[in-house]
Amino acid sequence: MRAAIAIFFLWANVALAQTEQQKLHALMASTFSEHLAEDPELATALLGSGPADDQWTDRSLDAVERRKQADLRRLAELQRIDRARLDAKDQLNYDLFAFDLRQRVRKADFPNALLAIDPLFRGPAATIPRTLEDAPAATVRDYENQLARLRSAPKVIEQTIALLEEGLRRGVTLPAVILRDIPAQLNQLASADPAASPLTAAFRNFPVAISGAERIRLAREAAAALDGGVNPAFRKLGRYLAETYIPRARNTIARTALPDGPAWYAADVREHTTTALTPQQIHEIGLTEVRRIREAMDKTIRATGFQGDLPAFQKFLRSDPRFYFTDAQQLLVAYRDLCKRIDPELSRLFGKLPRAQYGVRPFPDFSAPSQTSAEYTEGALGGKRPGYFVVNTYKLESRPKYEMEALALHEAVPGHHLQTALAQELDGVPDFRRNLDVNAFVEGWGLYAESLGEELGFFRDPYQKFGQLSFEMWRACRLVVDTGMHAMGWPRERAIEFMKANTALSEQNIVAEVDRYIAWPGQALSYKIGELKIKELRRLAEKELGASFDVREFHDAVLADGALPLDILENQIRAWIARQRK
Repeated sequence: MRAAIAIFFLWANVALAQTEQQKLHALMASTFSEHLAEDPELATALLGSGPADDQWTDRSLDAVERRKQADLRRLAELQRIDRARLDAKDQLNYDLFAFDLRQRVRKADFPNALLAIDPLFRGPAATIPRTLEDAPAATVRDYENQLARLRSAPKVIEQTIALLEEGLRRGVTLPAVILRDIPAQLNQLASADPAASPLTAAFRNFPVAISGAERIRLAREAAAALDGGVNPAFRKLGRYLAETYIPRARNTIARTALPDGPAWYAADVREHTTTALTPQQIHEIGLTEVRRIREAMDKTIRATGFQGDLPAFQKFLRSDPRFYFTDAQQLLVAYRDLCKRIDPELSRLFGKLPRAQYGVRPFPDFSAPSQTSAEYTEGALGGKRPGYFVVNTYKLESRPKYEMEALALHEAVPGHHLQTALAQELDGVPDFRRNLDVNAFVEGWGLYAESLGEELGFFRDPYQKFGQLSFEMWRACRLVVDTGMHAMGWPRERAIEFMKANTALSEQNIVAEVDRYIAWPGQALSYKIGELKIKELRRLAEKELGASFDVREFHDAVLADGALPLDILENQIRAWIARQRK
């Protein structure tokens, strides 16, 4: 009888655990589908072909609030699931799902939606061209979807103006100084001939399966959509910014200057570092790192044979023509060649490599003046679209050759492409985890990847080594200037001068970078904080495992679960170390 009772309770516990697991997986799956339905642009980018490729996200304040309330309901439903009854794998899913929902809700607690445009990633001039570029273009149906998006793009622009107008009413605006170039960008985008516009690139490169008659019709309708709606809407937005918004936008730069600004910046810091570090603590970490890297830079300067101090060396680097290309295509080809030389070396440090491919391409001409040196654009799930290392070929005199190795290692491999593609190829995980946005991990890994250059056989030239140190110094300076501007009252000019004094970046890059930190508070903190944690965990693993430490296995373990908050990453690596010791 006792044995029968024990078996019954064992069966009951297993059944309850299965029920909790089923509830969790159903909630994660439905939430992922609903998030993609609410964000058609993300669905197109992530899936290669989304369920609403003919639509745009509703950017109205009502929609923002509706999405927040939906995530709050999902959080409440998640909390009704008994985490203790889940196995270790689903406990990790539970924790990451809770993290993602809380990040979304916390972001919606502040009026981020009112800051609807910036020189980098937000606003119609960024989202509309990028989404149309990401969209599939293989069938007539795909082209009809692109036409539908072109025809409805003016509504996106009208919603953007409405958000900016509400921001003016509430005193929640972007700093005027970082918006100075956007009207000209919008006018340049709107003045492009339909036959050359970046918005209609697909209509100039039809697949062979589409007949000649259909090509003529579709191209004609795309040109009509541009001339009759999209271009006038972009010109209207440009006039609105130049004549109304920028003159009334704030002259301060700090997040803390906005209503509820200190709490807002604290939330930014928490989001982008996934830690409880305060701005003051991060500022001090930055200053400590600046001093450490400065010593390494001085040593590298001596290795070049240069006679002079850091300021003199920086002036030499910024002015000597040997360090710069004179042709944009040469720069692009050099990056492609560099990436091909890095690829075969990766097996030295990694046991598992992604299947997905990546390419190298330039920023569009209309946006390049306000962009930084490079970025990575992730590919679609399932390899439907490759990732891209996007490089800036504007003002070649500000794109030095000695930065190229570090930049390629960060943005392509073993940095963002390798990490992102491996995350997208994870087996046996819920869909949301393949695209989980954890800046501290993603950008921390990118900066850590730069430091692997010597182990991969690069940085043999002391100038390239100095470029890597300058890039590391750049990220250390970010800790100082981001917290300095947003929490400690630094003016923009002081941040620029601090960057000029401590890095070899060109003035063009420094100004673009500082304006980026103003536009996107806290994001710049993720790189160094994440890299320091990964290096700390590597030192721990080397110490604990001694001669049995295998760097390939360590890197595979760091990347095994996709992007993770830093506290969860530490737990996972400590558990991995314990398993390795056994």
